[in-house]
Parts: sequence; structure tokens; C-alpha cells
Amino acid sequence: MKDYKLVLAEILANVVEMKKEDIEDLIEVPTNKDMGDFSFPCFRFAKILKKSPNAIAAEFAKKIERPDFIEKIENVNAYINFYLDKEELIKTVLDKVFDEKENYAIEQKKDKGNIVIDYSSPNIAKPFHIGHLRSTVIGNSLYRIFEAIGYKCISVNHLGDWGTQFGKLIVAYRLYSNKEEVENKGIEELLRIYVKFHEEAKKDPSLENLARENFTKMEQGDEEALSLWKWFKEISLKEFERVYDILGIKFDSLNGEAFYNDKMDAVIKELDAKNLTKISEGAKVVEIEDMSPCLITKKDGSTLYATRDITAALYRQNMYNFQKCIYVTALAQNLHFAQFFKVIEKMGYKWAEDLVHVPFGMVSMENGSISTRNGNVLLLEELLTEAINKTKQIIKEKNPKLENKDKVAKEVGIGAIIFDDMYNNIIKDIHFSWEKVLNFDGETGPYVQYTYARANSVFCKSGMKIEDIDNNIDVSKITDELSMALIKEIGKFSDIIQEAAAKYEPSIIARYVVNLAKSFNKFYHENSILVDEPNLKKARLSLVVGAMYSIKNALWLLGIKAPKQM
Repeated sequence: MKDYKLVLAEILANVVEMKKEDIEDLIEVPTNKDMGDFSFPCFRFAKILKKSPNAIAAEFAKKIERPDFIEKIENVNAYINFYLDKEELIKTVLDKVFDEKENYAIEQKKDKGNIVIDYSSPNIAKPFHIGHLRSTVIGNSLYRIFEAIGYKCISVNHLGDWGTQFGKLIVAYRLYSNKEEVENKGIEELLRIYVKFHEEAKKDPSLENLARENFTKMEQGDEEALSLWKWFKEISLKEFERVYDILGIKFDSLNGEAFYNDKMDAVIKELDAKNLTKISEGAKVVEIEDMSPCLITKKDGSTLYATRDITAALYRQNMYNFQKCIYVTALAQNLHFAQFFKVIEKMGYKWAEDLVHVPFGMVSMENGSISTRNGNVLLLEELLTEAINKTKQIIKEKNPKLENKDKVAKEVGIGAIIFDDMYNNIIKDIHFSWEKVLNFDGETGPYVQYTYARANSVFCKSGMKIEDIDNNIDVSKITDELSMALIKEIGKFSDIIQEAAAKYEPSIIARYVVNLAKSFNKFYHENSILVDEPNLKKARLSLVVGAMYSIKNALWLLGIKAPKQM
């Protein structure tokens, strides 16, 4: 598709003393359609030219030679507004839609380099709870967004699979459980005995010493201790995989904390050799300007999260030669990432600037929305199952004759949870409400999915095959206001994906697809699509197909399915 911003920047460069790249960055897409398709603000020239921005805009507008694809140029206050020629715009958008078809706006070549995305990262032997949802779905969406603009992404699940908690778990297993109980109940049993250990340790502090001894055995390679650790890990991974399968998420690497055990000594030696470490109250630290020191080892020589994360970053750069390494975690971990990013910079690695922390806010639940097996941890699988069951009930009421009810209920229920998580800026805290999440009429996942199903239904009723619809249409048939509004939304998609990637913000995709769905529904309600006149019918169906490709791919970028029927 023609890059209108770039072409307009080249035209404006003949009038404005500024590089076209800088002009392109300034060109805006007005939210008010009456202000044109693109606008150029002139405020910044007031000081240089010693004139009012309004006068400058008027002066510049007179000097611009109007190209054929622009219908008119107007200056309004301090803005120069450009109105695209309707038929030119329709042709440009539909040429791209039908050239790329089901891959519309999704780059197929992955030649821009590698991006590592670290997300989800649950702790072994602890339940996969609601708190893990945000990192998991945001990370998965960023993976798809960056792949969609031409990067090869590597998804890493940096499992919490090492630490003193495993010493506690080994002691708890031997004292309070057995093989049969753990195999039958899985993580639920591991959580029970872990909680019991802490309760008993308050009465008998010697249990803590016993736990430390068992973790030391693990570190020293004791076969029995490591065998139990591996078993706990296998049980946990099976349960995690079940949840990931429900969400439709896979990882390229499951290298967790334990993977770096034999790699940290070399990194600590490198820090020492570069004179970056000092001893503070017995611990080894790296001092950092304007923030607290980064702890590398404790008094007893044991390592910390920062040590492992520094080691992991060095390993990943060596293994993948990444353009970026993105970490998706809670906002509360900001300091940790700022510290270890700075340590890598102090080590002399220029690629430290390619390390990115994408923080997100917390999620809270409405009271009494769902019961849990243990009473104090909201298990993610329970939440997802509840979403599916609630959706089944809604389908039963709204469309009892629907085929594949269970499949659709799963796609809509899971999609509703994911969409709700990503509709607002990810940095914001979110409050979970079933009424909001499963609303088919609001700015929700079910609303967007229902719009896709509606578009698919219209197309199926046309009696035409998807390959029968192309850009060989009479564009004059779809220059009405609602058709143009829909064309403009479809045409924005590629720019929206670029913006979401640049800002690490999946909510940009979520809000876009809601606006696209609204635009399609207005078009659908005001225009008869399956008309007798063949040229008009084909022209309007081309918009239906364009909307279908766009909605389906936008949902895919969020990690959500698009059911054909609802």
C-alpha cells in the first residue's frame, strides 16, 4: 500500500525547511474525520519564523502543489489538513488487502533480526495463578506483534525452578506426603505440604535448618535430592502445559533459573576482573549511580536473581544475537531490571541498550466471583474453566442451535479473558468483572468475535467463494460515508501494528479492533450488502472480506481465536 505519510513528507519537504524523516514523524492522523485524513501541525515554526502558527499554516498550504491522490488541502488554525481522494484511497487499501489476503498486514518475511521475549515465568511447585495471566498473555501478544512486522521472535519461559524453597519442599514431602498423593493431586498437594512446612517451622525452627541442608545437597549434586527436584519440576510442567494449551501458547525455550547454575561463576569473575564489584556488609555488590547497589552474591556466596538475570542476558545475546531482549513482568520489578541492565552496561556491552522491561499493573478480582480449591489462591485454570462454562450458558440462551458449542464457548470464553486483560494500557491496574468481560455489546472480546462471525455469515449467504472477491470492483459504488469510514479503519491496520510494536503496547491493537468492529457494524446496519445489482454487491462484499481479514488478524495478534459462528 502507498505510504501516504512518506509521500506527504516528501511534498512538504519542498515547502518546510526540515528533513522529510522529521516531517513524517510530525504528520498526524486526526481523530475528527472532518479535519482530513492527515494533518501537519505548524506550532514549532512560530519561534523560527516569528509568526503565528495559524499564519504559517496558511502560508505553507498555499505553496504546496496538490498531488492527484489528494482531493483537497485546507489550513485550519495551526494545521494543514490533507483530504485523500476517495476512489484513490479505496483502490490503495483494497489492492493491499487482496494482494495479502488472509495474511493482510502480517509480514511473512522474518528478516529484521531476532527478538527474545521473556514472559510468564511461573514458579515450579507452586500453582499457576491469576497473577501469571498478565505476563503470559501480554508476552504472547508482543511475540506475535513483532513477528508481524518482520522479526524472528524467541519466546522464553524463565521458570522459577531453583532456590531454597526446594529444600523446604523436599523436607515437607518426606514428612507430610508420599509418592501416591503427589502423583494423584499434583501441584495442589505440593502447595499443601509447602504451606504446612511454613506452619510447622514456626513451631520448630530446626525445620528451616533441615531445608537449607537439603538445598545445599541439591547444589552439591546429591542424586536423591536432585531426583526429587526433577520430579517436582516434571509434575509442575505438566500442569503448566495444560494451562498453556488452553491459552494456545507455546514457548521456544524453557530455560529457567537452574539452567544458569554452571554459568554464573564466569560472570562473577568477569565482574571482578573489570573492577565492578565491592564488598558491602559481607555481600558482593555493584554500585550504580542514582540507585541502590545491585547485589551479586550474599554473605555466604550464594547468588541472587540479579546474578542469574545478568548471566541469562549474556547467554541469550551469545545464543541469539538479539536486536532486543524484552522482559514482561510486574511494575513492582522496575528497580530490579534497571539495576541489572545498568550492570551489563557497566560491563561494557553496548547491547545493554537493547534490553527492555515492559511493566504491567496488577489485576484484582470482584468479590465472590469464583471459588477456589484452597481458599486463598485464585488458580488460573479455574478462572479459564469458569469463563468457558459461563460462555456455554450464554450460548445456550442466545443461540441454542449453534453447532460446535463447546469449541465456540472455549474460544469466546478464553478470548474474553485475554481481551479484557489487554484492552487498557498494560501499565494500568485492572479490575476483573464477569459482567464486563462477557458482555457481547460492550468494548469486549465477545463483541469483536461476534462482529467477525456476523461478517462471515453475510459472506456465506452471498453464495460466493472467497477467491471470487478481489480488488477488481467499481470503487465509485462504495464512496458513501460509512463505507469510507470502514475503508479507512481497514487501511490503518499496518500502521497500528507498527505503533503497538514501537510502544510495546498490545492495547493499541485491542482498541483498534473494537473501533474496526464498530465501523463494520455501522456499515452493515445502514447498507444492504446482498443486493441484486452485481457491481454494488461485489463492491460491498469486498469491504466485508477486508473487515474479516483485519478483525481475524487483529484478534490473532492478541492471542484470540475468531470463531466463524456464534
